[in-house]
Amino acid sequence: MLTNLKSLNASSARQYLDQVRVEKARRSLIDFTTWTYRQYQAEPVHTLIGSYLDRVLKGKIHRLMIFAPPQHGKSELASVRFPAYWLGHRPDDPVILTSYAASLATTFSRRVRSLVESQDYRQVFPAVTTDEEHRTVEHWTLKDYRGALLAQGVGGGITGHGAALGIIDDPFKDWEQAYSPAHRESVWDWYRNVFRTRVWENGAIIIIMTRWHEDDLCGRLLRVQPDRWTVLRLPAIAEERPERIAANKLLSQRPAAPDPLGRAPGEALAPRRFSRETLLDIKRDVGTIGWYAEYQGVPRPPEGNMFKRQWFQIISTAPKGLQVVRYWDKAGTHGGGARTAGVKIGMDEKGRVFVLDAIVGQWSAMEREQLMRQTAELDGPDVTIWTEQEGGSGGKESAQATVRHLVGFDVHTEPVTGTKEVRARPFAAQCEAGNVKLVRAPWNAEYIEELVGFPTGRYADQVDASAGAFNKLAAPGDHQTARAWSF
Repeated sequence: MLTNLKSLNASSARQYLDQVRVEKARRSLIDFTTWTYRQYQAEPVHTLIGSYLDRVLKGKIHRLMIFAPPQHGKSELASVRFPAYWLGHRPDDPVILTSYAASLATTFSRRVRSLVESQDYRQVFPAVTTDEEHRTVEHWTLKDYRGALLAQGVGGGITGHGAALGIIDDPFKDWEQAYSPAHRESVWDWYRNVFRTRVWENGAIIIIMTRWHEDDLCGRLLRVQPDRWTVLRLPAIAEERPERIAANKLLSQRPAAPDPLGRAPGEALAPRRFSRETLLDIKRDVGTIGWYAEYQGVPRPPEGNMFKRQWFQIISTAPKGLQVVRYWDKAGTHGGGARTAGVKIGMDEKGRVFVLDAIVGQWSAMEREQLMRQTAELDGPDVTIWTEQEGGSGGKESAQATVRHLVGFDVHTEPVTGTKEVRARPFAAQCEAGNVKLVRAPWNAEYIEELVGFPTGRYADQVDASAGAFNKLAAPGDHQTARAWSF
């Protein structure tokens, strides 16, 4: 080949090399990807994912799960390049493409459609293009073939459409959805009664997801159909052998299976995207639960409680110049079970967090409002005040009354969404990372006891107030709605 190239002029040599690349693009997904996306930097992990998807195309794999960390390129290959590649080789075999939201599914669909209509694609599959009369982003078809692509959100209707290939890309949006039993049940029912019924006999199903919860869609499928699924789990950092064996057992996979890339323990999955040092930094930020679920692909139930006693360092005084928020979790039952808690937290420029004060007790509504006013006077005007707004008209009226009672201070209210566990996760991650310190005071002992007992303990008021204050400091400027953090 080198001799032939030397005999060609520059233009002819480029044409020859392009033709070689086109031929390779017909034979493998990763070559197709690098041909149609010239800037794509394929690392060994992407070549591996591509090889599994090639086997799906050839009918050697009918059920495939791909677990990979966020931002590692799994969706680009599986939800954009592969549907186009599939339709090029199998233009009579339709595709259903879904994700947690219809908007994301249609974004993928738009990119697949643009790819099929591109000149690069035409060079690889000259007979395949879209039908100009049927090319909406939700449902477009191929000209002169039965092939089509239907894009829908999880839970959306796909009745009346069948497919030889069904793709589910991240059926859960975030921790809040994955930790909701009702939402998990809804996704499961949709998969069994809607999505699964639309896939043809001998058709293929691919689920690409960041894992969130042991009982998410893939967790349930692996419990009830462990032998039907091929699982490609790609940990962000390669595990030691005992850890890998334990993880494989949790996923009902062959325990002794080696690292899929043959990496040595501690090696990063895609070093050009995320170095080992960067991944370890992420691990410190997201905490143990988030790390093993999202980044290692093995969601595990929390071992004991969400907070550990040894995480909290007591200091004599906090540094100057902190940005400070006091957040109130209100209750209005005098002497009853519900409690009001107001936690004051400060953050410095480096993101270090200091719990400065915690007030908790059972007061009537009037006593509570008087206490909140007195506390605001003691805190001073530089402390921003936030308070929860309970649902319904009563909650709104109570929030408005608090704002009136605290006139003259920087006070805000917010409706609360999501479970207590989801709201507390960002704060818990920072506690685990050693970024949270408590100023020595009589309230320390009760505060720590409540946190280490969460979420199964009797009280969660100070946890709620701490999470609210931390989330406001970590996401400043949001004075309208609650910020539901996911890592």
